Amino acid sequence: MTSCTIPPTRHTGTVPPVTSLPTAGEVFLDARGSGRALRVTWHGEADLVVLSLWHGGTCTGTFRLPVSEVPDLIDVLRDGLARG
Repeated sequence: MTSCTIPPTRHTGTVPPVTSLPTAGEVFLDARGSGRALRVTWHGEADLVVLSLWHGGTCTGTFRLPVSEVPDLIDVLRDGLARG
């Protein structure tokens, strides 16, 4: 088995400002481990709930759910639990 090493890189561009996480939310760890997680954050100012997928410290995808649709999502989850 061969191994390869990647030389360190230097960041020469500007760094975007750090954005703090919303105070209302929760993190759910994936059963598969490996740093996978689902983060749920409430953004009341935009009437949105953001579901984001994380792998380690990297966000790999997001889904913006209007607050008005949250009850439907809860119903689907509740129905799935009842059938299980």
